[in-house]
Amino acid sequence: MPLRWRREFRFSLTLLLAGLLSMANAVAQGDENFDPATHPEVKAMLDSLARQGMPQDELDAAMRAAKYRPQVLEAMSHAAERRLRWDEYRDIFIQPERIRQGVAFLEANREALERAERRYGVPPEVVVAILGVETQYGRHKGTHRVLDSLSTLAFHHPARGEFFRGELEAFLEITLGQGVDPGTLYGSYAGAMGYPQFIPTSYQAYAVDFDGDGLKDLWNNPVDAIGSIANYFSEHGWQRHRAVLVEASGPEAMPPEVRFNRTEPPDTTVEALARAGIQPTAGNLQPLDKVVPLALDFADGHVRYVMGLDNFYVITRYNHSHLYAMAVATLAQRIQTAMDEGI
Repeated sequence: MPLRWRREFRFSLTLLLAGLLSMANAVAQGDENFDPATHPEVKAMLDSLARQGMPQDELDAAMRAAKYRPQVLEAMSHAAERRLRWDEYRDIFIQPERIRQGVAFLEANREALERAERRYGVPPEVVVAILGVETQYGRHKGTHRVLDSLSTLAFHHPARGEFFRGELEAFLEITLGQGVDPGTLYGSYAGAMGYPQFIPTSYQAYAVDFDGDGLKDLWNNPVDAIGSIANYFSEHGWQRHRAVLVEASGPEAMPPEVRFNRTEPPDTTVEALARAGIQPTAGNLQPLDKVVPLALDFADGHVRYVMGLDNFYVITRYNHSHLYAMAVATLAQRIQTAMDEGI
């Protein structure tokens, strides 16, 4: 066989094999479904829900319509909180436009925000900052069908399947209980929903009907979202009229004996940090007060030290990331400053 023909043959064979592999992957994904008739784990879950009084036919129909989405698993493994420096993460959310939008949202919803502060103790700018980080004040609520995301994670996540099965069950309870087609709601790749991006069990536990219309609508009603966020924080121990964090100074190199950036209750004393060379530069902290030591990294290698207080820890109950809590605290402060300056 002439050399040119052999090359063309190999090239054609390569294309053929690539095409067959692509077809096999497509078939595999197409065959992957959550029909309880062919998926024993799904059937067991739905049978359990039916024994609790949920309609079997509606449960079966919902899961027959669920689609496997491998991109959800990919997104879970590349979350920004796991791979970015503080300055990179900060720059996603702390931008002039998002601050201006936050001021406008606060002004437009001042009555609800002030009522939430009176009832739950959470300042308006903190509630608004949560909405600003989560969905840019309702502008971006997610492009993934919640049913698909939760089904994929419930039955395919390598480590957290049981957790997401609980979220899927809660989602079916919420939607079918309210007469909503589960396949019509969209959210994040992790199944978070609506203005505040509550996961389904958080919706069940903390959503409130804050405008008194008889519905807990976090998808379309910013007033319900405001009350629900404030209620969430209150239930997790938010301390009224207390700060979120205190700035600090410290050595150029992070002290190795200090455990930084943990999303756990404050457990390191100010006195212990002082021994490591880290001192608060504001506030009136006492030596035996406990804080969360934070060291925020930047591209040039320098570190910013911060002491997180109890309310900082409460913010991490919303998202278990110190970067997330810092972004919320920073956006809240910038919104409040803009309000004070009349920007």
